[in-house]
Amino acid sequence: MSEIESLKVKRNLTALVEFSRVINSSLELDFILNNLLLTCLGKFLAVRGLVALKNNNKFEIRLSKGIPVEALESFPEIIMDEDCNFKDELNSFLENSHLKICERISSSSGCIGFVCLGEKLNNKDYTEDDKEFLKTILNIAATAIQNSIVVQELKKVNRELDSRIQRLNSLFELSKEFGLFSESSKVSRLLVYSLMGQFLVSKYAILNFEGSAIQVLESKFPIDELLSSLRKYDYLKIDSPLGRETLEKFYSSLSEIGINLIVPMQIQGKVKGLIILGKRINNLEYSDYDIEFIYSVGSLAIISLENRRLFKEALEKQKLEEELEFAREIQQNLLPSQIPATNNFDIAAINLPSKQVGGDYFDIIKVDEGKFIIAIADVSGKGIPASLLMANMQAFLQVISKQNIDIATATSLINDLITQNTSDGRFITFFWGLLDDKEKKLTYVNAGHNPPFLIRQNQVIRLSEGGIILGVMKTIMPYNSNSINLESGDKIILFTDGVSEAMNPYSEEFSEIRLEKIVVDSAAFSSTETINHIRKEIESFVQGAPQSDDLTLMVIKVK
Repeated sequence: MSEIESLKVKRNLTALVEFSRVINSSLELDFILNNLLLTCLGKFLAVRGLVALKNNNKFEIRLSKGIPVEALESFPEIIMDEDCNFKDELNSFLENSHLKICERISSSSGCIGFVCLGEKLNNKDYTEDDKEFLKTILNIAATAIQNSIVVQELKKVNRELDSRIQRLNSLFELSKEFGLFSESSKVSRLLVYSLMGQFLVSKYAILNFEGSAIQVLESKFPIDELLSSLRKYDYLKIDSPLGRETLEKFYSSLSEIGINLIVPMQIQGKVKGLIILGKRINNLEYSDYDIEFIYSVGSLAIISLENRRLFKEALEKQKLEEELEFAREIQQNLLPSQIPATNNFDIAAINLPSKQVGGDYFDIIKVDEGKFIIAIADVSGKGIPASLLMANMQAFLQVISKQNIDIATATSLINDLITQNTSDGRFITFFWGLLDDKEKKLTYVNAGHNPPFLIRQNQVIRLSEGGIILGVMKTIMPYNSNSINLESGDKIILFTDGVSEAMNPYSEEFSEIRLEKIVVDSAAFSSTETINHIRKEIESFVQGAPQSDDLTLMVIKVK
């Protein structure tokens, strides 16, 4: 090796050492790339050059010197194949940009970029020594570039982690704040403030759904225009976030009024509201992470709103339960508190409503010395409406029983009163009679009620004489009455269809046939024993199934 060549090698080694020291003194990518390109241009006296780095399987020009802008704009997107070989598309770009040499920057993870240099000032070609020296420079630079990229990725990850931690803290604080509010306006306002602070939005809307009805809690969009546009679509099925591109493509009416993002608020998979946001003031797009945060905040808000609604419903239900309990006490007071004493009859009765209040009614009214009105009725339906009509029935009967009118005529009068005071197709089945304690005689009228049983010497007589049910129409055909002389040992069973239609888990009814057999077999029982026996048989039959209808029984046994 000549002295000149030895000196050249020494200068190259010195330059490489100095280059390595400088380029590894910083982790800033721009600093590294700038020193790399300037070193290459200075070493080879090149007039132009560029550095390109790989980004998501594509290469981007990160730094260039001396290359016209129009030439850079023709840089191809894909310039390498899977084996990191340059494609023909690159040759055209190199020719247009007057670049003479191109070498890869390779690290342990493969090709991470390349450097291209233009012609030399002395117009000489690049020698093999030049190419080897360039590869050496690039090998030294590759480690620094790779380290810088890794550090940048770590910084990016750390920024994202910091942002996530910040947003998690925000969610934690918001969850406590949402739990403190009992008014929907305060919940929606807190939701709006949290979104405005995070995303700098000036146009927004918060919608809450009650069934298919829309409640606008907050809106900076024109409400009429917003609701009109929203109702063009099946808004209750917006169960995933809709970004700007999706809105423009499939929900153009919403996009046209400035909506950039819609995020559903869901509970157990059911859409209960929408968060609607416009463009951000900084013009940034909503990222997947942004949408995830908005969804989380929306979930907290809608849970708070739902808890408020459920709490309100619970209070209303509690109030209704208290009122129903009070109504039940009133209704029970309308029924006889005790059975009047008689000389020749053993009378017992029971009323078991299926709800807190019911539509069954029975009564025993003393109208004269030794004479009593007995009555049993069943109002169609159950619950409060039936109980109100039952109270009317009781009032009418109390008044009419004191008017000394024959029982058939009185039934017609009761029917007309009931018809005048009912609506919605409600009616009453009614059986009543005048029980004469001295003569042991019953005069009765049956207005469409289940015919009571008269048990006499193990035979069953149905007490069915009368007319139509009460409340259907005013009396046209007069009611008929019938009188029966009672004998010792006779037993009369009055009941509502809650007895005969009591149902077991297999949808089988207790039936009047079964009831008839039970009362015949228990002919020797007292009235109270008979009722207890019937109740026991019904309980055994239904096998724990819930009581579906009001149940009323009255038993009269002739002593």
